[in-house]
Amino acid sequence: MRVVLVNQARMTSTRLPGKVLLPVLDKPLLAYQLERLRRARRVDEIVVATTLNATDDPIVELCGQLGVSIGVSVYRGSELDVLDRYYQTAKAHAADVVVRVTSDCPVIDPALVDQVIAAYTSGGYDYIANTRERTFPRGMDCEVFSMAALTEAWNEGRLPYEREHVTPFLYQHPERYRIGNVASGRDLGMHRWTVDTPEDFDLIQRIITTLYPVKPEFTLNDILAEFERHLDWMQINQHIRQKELGE
Repeated sequence: MRVVLVNQARMTSTRLPGKVLLPVLDKPLLAYQLERLRRARRVDEIVVATTLNATDDPIVELCGQLGVSIGVSVYRGSELDVLDRYYQTAKAHAADVVVRVTSDCPVIDPALVDQVIAAYTSGGYDYIANTRERTFPRGMDCEVFSMAALTEAWNEGRLPYEREHVTPFLYQHPERYRIGNVASGRDLGMHRWTVDTPEDFDLIQRIITTLYPVKPEFTLNDILAEFERHLDWMQINQHIRQKELGE
């Protein structure tokens, strides 16, 4: 069973353009995320799926640099048909199982990625995620699904939001697919550790500059411990509204 993690990334974010390459401690956010994801033990290969647009050339350049040091590949495809981009990436890299993460989650915990993959494997699922019920912080999002299910979604998904958001065709058909959710032992869904706005970046920058110099392999629990020490952090981006499916 070949597990390929596909990380979608592009520079043309509507609310914070260029966010994936914003620097913290002289290193772009995407480099931190890929460094973290490389520690996921159940992943055979990591591929950054970006677009054919010239604006995304810097992402390709960064991946070329990181490919030498941490073994990251890159694939370029459609900007708007992200489902096709995922399918073509997974097909090109001979995936049996696809792990989906997004580049706006720079502090994602690789142990959590492994946890979701393990649940997929042991539970006999077609699709599983830690987002169907929001108990983990936003920014720890991970989905795992079979190449067979992805191929069916690619062939049959027709609605614009199905093409843009990759997995709705799967989780909106529970009568067809065996679907699972990985939940946290406690409700942490109030935390927002993703990067979509300047306020989000402010918070992530504080997390990284506080933890990375002393513990580069910091975990979800390490971040939570810092929130206990910095009570003001919780207020930095709590007013940000998450964009809804199809927006």
